[in-house]
Amino acid sequence: MHKKLAPTPPMGWNSWDCYGAAVNEEQLLANADYMAEHLKDYGWEYIVCDIQWSEPTANSFYYHYFAPLCMDEYSRLIPSVERFPSSAGGKGFKPIADYIHSLGLKFGIHIMRGIPRQAAHQNTKIKCEGVTARDIANPSSICLWNPDMYGLNTNSKGAQEYYDSIFELYASWGVDYIKCDDIANTEIFPHNPYSARKEIEMLRKAIDKCGRPMVLSLSPGPAPVCEHEHLAANANLWRMTGDFWDEWEKLHSMFERCYAWQEYVQPGAWPDCDMLPLGRIQKTEELEEYRNRYTRFTHDEQITMMTLWGIFRSPLMMGGEMRENDEFTLSLLQNRELIDMHKHSHGARQFSREEEDGKGKIIWTSTGEGCKYVALFNTDDKKRDISFDITKISIGGVKYSVWDMWSHEEHAVTDGEFAASVNPHGARLFKITIK
Repeated sequence: MHKKLAPTPPMGWNSWDCYGAAVNEEQLLANADYMAEHLKDYGWEYIVCDIQWSEPTANSFYYHYFAPLCMDEYSRLIPSVERFPSSAGGKGFKPIADYIHSLGLKFGIHIMRGIPRQAAHQNTKIKCEGVTARDIANPSSICLWNPDMYGLNTNSKGAQEYYDSIFELYASWGVDYIKCDDIANTEIFPHNPYSARKEIEMLRKAIDKCGRPMVLSLSPGPAPVCEHEHLAANANLWRMTGDFWDEWEKLHSMFERCYAWQEYVQPGAWPDCDMLPLGRIQKTEELEEYRNRYTRFTHDEQITMMTLWGIFRSPLMMGGEMRENDEFTLSLLQNRELIDMHKHSHGARQFSREEEDGKGKIIWTSTGEGCKYVALFNTDDKKRDISFDITKISIGGVKYSVWDMWSHEEHAVTDGEFAASVNPHGARLFKITIK
């Protein structure tokens, strides 16, 4: 059962937010070293190499359309030696995976749905007798934002065998986590929403057959809520949103997305709020206004993001260059109390939402072992006092301990009620137990 591979929401680092299409071996391994030293003991474990690792010329956030990709004799993409020198001699990502495993961490890669377009054009062979890349490619199924791949003709002989062959290769490298892109977004296929259903099922079959457990993540979003059963039956996590960046409007909209998905959060199958654009990001961005900057989120907005992702139990994928973390960023990632809630709570719900023109207060609650969690969010542009009546969440008892999980101190409570001052776009998070 694939759900056993992710009994709690995955936590890790992904190269996209800081390096875009241009990440290299040195950067991957250095961030792995940082995670092993500073974050592994807090539950962070995945190092994920994002898109374009097979392109020798990738050097920025952007794609070089129709650039030649590195490919083996069976039409399978392999790492560029220019960017990942340890892959020389047909080793692929195995040396990098071995090193990351030696640190007690796990290794993941990004892939695109389908087969390389260049394989179809060159009519190269695949690992299926009598079938070539051209025979299984669907030229009418093309990613709108990256032209590297064709989708598969899922009814053709050799299509499943091709997916089987790439996961056989990834298993030999020691890959633990797959982020498959261009496969879950209803907005990409407006006239045929969720049209990659069959390819999602083919991915599931290929992983199950390859002999190595791999967590499967589907991108981009928004995945359709009505397909929650199919998503959970085939993947471990899937995006609820398009690419998430450090803009308050995107963060504010995540409350609605979490509310829509709150009934379908379950062990091994996690609706995903997307990456955490924290710390130093967009190091390879070409536009000067965005390049090599710290997140535009205020400290309060960063706390709101971590609190919402944490109580909702979204996967947590740090996006910044971790070697450049400041003290505040590291404090967000090392909050043991938040991580314990993230790993072990259940039943997160939007308790109330009172807003006018997108400004007001939102309260979420969830249940832990012998406790309740309450998150107070201020979506206003000015400070607010937000109150909460503990008796409304059926915890029992008459005397309560209210622990502030960000300031790490006891919070005053009177007759089951407490109030907290919440900064603009900020959050307060509390753990409530009976005294």
